[in-house]
Amino acid sequence: MTKSNVEKQFGKNANAYVQSEIHRLGKDLQKLIDMTEMTGKEKLLDVATGGGHTANAFAPHVHEVVALDLTKEMLNEAEKFIQSNGHKNVQFVLGNAEKLPFPDNSFSIVTCRIAPHHFPNIDTFVQEVARVLIPNGQFLLDDNIAPEEDELDDFYNTVEKKRDYSHHRAWKKTEWMKLLEKHQLFVHEMHRFVKTFRFDPWTERMQLSKVEKLELAKYMGNASDKVKQHFHVVEQADSIESFQGEAALIKAVKRNKNSNGSRGLVLYLMEPSII
Repeated sequence: MTKSNVEKQFGKNANAYVQSEIHRLGKDLQKLIDMTEMTGKEKLLDVATGGGHTANAFAPHVHEVVALDLTKEMLNEAEKFIQSNGHKNVQFVLGNAEKLPFPDNSFSIVTCRIAPHHFPNIDTFVQEVARVLIPNGQFLLDDNIAPEEDELDDFYNTVEKKRDYSHHRAWKKTEWMKLLEKHQLFVHEMHRFVKTFRFDPWTERMQLSKVEKLELAKYMGNASDKVKQHFHVVEQADSIESFQGEAALIKAVKRNKNSNGSRGLVLYLMEPSII
């Protein structure tokens, strides 16, 4: 059901995602490029490319990009967007993030931005990323994350699900790190940043009805003081003005058979954004 929900939701909102400021202009996009080691000879896979913004940003820096998405309408919009920017080294492939249609050791870089919270099985997804990466290949992950405390985690994921029925789960930082290492992907760098969500444009992007917006605002308004303080919920009359969430950018490197799997330095960076 989750996969069909994703196809339905993103199919009807494909052009909106291409035009979305957070997807198109987010500071995290440049940070991803800065975190990645590139010589210009790499073959890169962008999983769940969405509007194509990540594939578009990396295209000038690598030899070849494969942009993959589950939704045909989204892939078509991504292709129009990327080709309008003059990039000729991008291929477009319809496919599932949890069953990548590529041989082992096919890519030197895999990226996935603002998408894994839609995946029903991230264990399978990460296993597939590790499979298609060459030894010492880089995985660049960028997604919303849940707080470590269960009460806060439950609130955030409930809010996201009420806003977007295709949302599956935003995972904790510790859950991501454990899962990456399970599949021999070792964290070399991590940046954490805060997102301020403006309630009206944030809900309008998902085409919520007035009733749905009121229900979501009521749920947030009825949260405990502890929850409201953590997420910096700003209320106005019978609605919500804004609240804050959290995202992480993680660079992990696939373990080489001849390496000991040691990690580099893990860094944290506070970088607020408003969406």
